[in-house]
Amino acid sequence: MSELLQYVFIGLGNGAVYAMVGLGLVVIYRSTGLLNFAQGELAMFATFGVWTLHEAGLPIWLALLGGMAIGFAIGAIVHQVVVRPVGDPHQKPLAVVIVTIGLFLGFNALAQLIWGTNEKEFATLFGNSEVDVLGTLVDWQKLGALGILAAEALVFWVIFQKTKVGLGMRAVASNPESSALVGIPVTRILMIGWGLAVSVGAVAGAVWAPTPGLSSNLMQLPLIYGFAAITLGGFDSFVGAVVGGLFVGVLTDVVPRYVDAFEKMTLAPAFLVILVVLLVRPQGIFGRKVVSRV
Repeated sequence: MSELLQYVFIGLGNGAVYAMVGLGLVVIYRSTGLLNFAQGELAMFATFGVWTLHEAGLPIWLALLGGMAIGFAIGAIVHQVVVRPVGDPHQKPLAVVIVTIGLFLGFNALAQLIWGTNEKEFATLFGNSEVDVLGTLVDWQKLGALGILAAEALVFWVIFQKTKVGLGMRAVASNPESSALVGIPVTRILMIGWGLAVSVGAVAGAVWAPTPGLSSNLMQLPLIYGFAAITLGGFDSFVGAVVGGLFVGVLTDVVPRYVDAFEKMTLAPAFLVILVVLLVRPQGIFGRKVVSRV
């Protein structure tokens, strides 16, 4: 039982990272109706910014705040310089998807060019100590990841429910043409959305990086699990991203330990989740079913 609890807490800690990636994906999806395949690489690039600031002498938490600012700037610039010129994502969805795939490849190559291909050690945000929880030793890093996820979920709720920017994002996601007609600055709102998504990605990268080491491939696995999380929870649901991320984290860390068939196929449970949800409830557990008039 103690061993199972330990795997569950590890899964919850990892799932918090997947949920953070999912939150970034949901922000972009709710603004544009599209999936950002470059979310992981943009987050990785911002995480290198955190590492660089920390290596320059800043405490890790100040470096994280700086990395979030860098991530916001990267997201905003990418939208203005690369995504926006392609055209309205609601009218040219395939073109924007291809652009995000190009961004994935471009930022991965750029990170290798700037920081090299060797893995780098990344300081933990919560130290390397452990705490006894229900008779099981759990890393503070895993519990801290859950705390950060809870704080992010609260911040996103406040933004989207209580602020003009959040209400503007919801309006733009629903109908960008009508939003522009009533005076909502659509371009600025989309730019802020991209900035927020990459900023959240920087936090996810900083929490994840101490385990595998910081490299240009840092966020590729969390991105896959992040897609599984929002597929389960709903592409347009922040609650779904959180619940889906935690569920996928526990599933992918616990099932391979006890089911021999998945021992060497650790990605299989996540792909099975995606397959089953798409067949049974394509909009996800918390997603809204879109009804269109013909």
